[in-house]
Amino acid sequence: MATKQTLSERADALEEQQMKALGDRIVGKSLLYYLSDGEQSLGEGFGVGTGRQMLMGEDPRLPAMPEKPNLIDFFRLRFAPSQQHLLQSANLAQKNGLPEKMVLACLLHDIAVTGFIRSDHGYWGAQLIEPYVDEEVSWAIRMHQCMRFFPDESVNYAYPENYTRMFGADYQVEPYIAAEYERAKNHKWYMSGRMICVNDLYSFDHNIVIELGQFEDVIGRHFKQPEEGLGNDNTPASHMWRTLRRPCNAL
Repeated sequence: MATKQTLSERADALEEQQMKALGDRIVGKSLLYYLSDGEQSLGEGFGVGTGRQMLMGEDPRLPAMPEKPNLIDFFRLRFAPSQQHLLQSANLAQKNGLPEKMVLACLLHDIAVTGFIRSDHGYWGAQLIEPYVDEEVSWAIRMHQCMRFFPDESVNYAYPENYTRMFGADYQVEPYIAAEYERAKNHKWYMSGRMICVNDLYSFDHNIVIELGQFEDVIGRHFKQPEEGLGNDNTPASHMWRTLRRPCNAL
């Protein structure tokens, strides 16, 4: 009778399987990967002189993507497990009666954190979705990055207690964040960005699980899915979706 593998044994077996799938190819990591660890390096670089080839194209260690991936495919196959934060925020926006395009904005407000990069996530997230959503949605996602640090009593939004714990009681925002907020205050879509902050669950409930399927119709009506598939179309954001699909391409 076969012996049941431990969690550690299963992890080792999966790693071995992934290495076999890679063959003898070198997995390239970008400079940003190493900078996040305080190291200025390209790792093995381009493998010159090693006799080994660089990984290009699909990464066998990652779930296979369809040829014409849509937003839901990226949620399921590339975005981090922490996407529950996005789903619960969108669920709250829906319960609070926000318009559908603002429910979508709440669903996508931290898309950069979940799928791409943390630093300046509002800007990266807005750029990622800009060709496919209403301009108000991308503006609100970009500007929620600055607005979240500033309270607004008119909608009962206070500075998040979680930020005090994470950044310290004396934390001061960077000058560009303060300047951006001053510009946003007088913008016609100010309240759209603010609604993301109001419905942003800074401490979401781990006992509640919201399914992505709840928002499939909202996505279908308000996210302009390209027929060619995200990354295959010719927009200023296509390269970002291609990078999400194949993050270890050497070039």
